[in-house]
Amino acid sequence: MPHIGFGELIVILVIALIVFGPGKLPSVGGAIGKAFSEFRKAGRELTGETAASTTANEPVPVQAASVPVQAVVTQETNEVKS
Repeated sequence: MPHIGFGELIVILVIALIVFGPGKLPSVGGAIGKAFSEFRKAGRELTGETAASTTANEPVPVQAASVPVQAVVTQETNEVKS
């Protein structure tokens, strides 16, 4: 993304002054500033929620079964067959 130099910035400000006029230009600038700050705030909140959800979804350690799995499967299979 190219950087905006001083000359380009002056041209943009002159065009904005012509389009919006000197009375409306401060309110337009304030509205744009508020929009940018809300956008940044929403981005930070989203990043925080994502970080919180990734730490909450950490894997739970698996414990060994007290009864062998094969014995349970065999028992359930025999009950289904009967």
